[in-house]
Amino acid sequence: MSYLKPHKGRLLIAEPSILNDSSFNRAIILITEHTEINSVGFILNRPLPYTLSDLLPDISSDFTVYNGGPVEQGNLYFVHKVPELIPDSIEIDNGIFWGGNFETLKQLLNDGFLKKSEIRFFLGYSGWEKNQLTDELNINSWFISENDLQNIFSEDPSSLWKEKILQKGGDYKLWANAPSDINLN
Repeated sequence: MSYLKPHKGRLLIAEPSILNDSSFNRAIILITEHTEINSVGFILNRPLPYTLSDLLPDISSDFTVYNGGPVEQGNLYFVHKVPELIPDSIEIDNGIFWGGNFETLKQLLNDGFLKKSEIRFFLGYSGWEKNQLTDELNINSWFISENDLQNIFSEDPSSLWKEKILQKGGDYKLWANAPSDINLN
């Protein structure tokens, strides 16, 4: 498999070597921005025990909120695939969009016009400064994968990392069934 570079829309997958990193252990991150000065993404497989209504009582929605990463965890972000409904969205890649008009979003949610398979909410994000992500890739903290998921909003977060590790193949297969806390082994 050829080495992929970070790019908007690709997935950043935590290497088994960072199992002791509580922020990114077994993380799958959707890269939403990658420039010469920084990289930004959201962890796709870290559901929190909150719904949107728990955090924003004026929104009637039982959509799960995910931990997007360790940066700005007091802020809510969203990624979706309905730019025709949410104005001012920024295309990430291949029909996936980031953000947009929040007042419109609120109305859509309260009126029941959005499905869980169309949008995902995150507290915080994952971010890297200039060269930081490249350095982490060079020391094998991560590997990059194309986003070949049918629908990132419908994937089972509990098996996502294992699926990507098995897809990578080779020695990675050994890690697919390892406990998340290797000290328990």
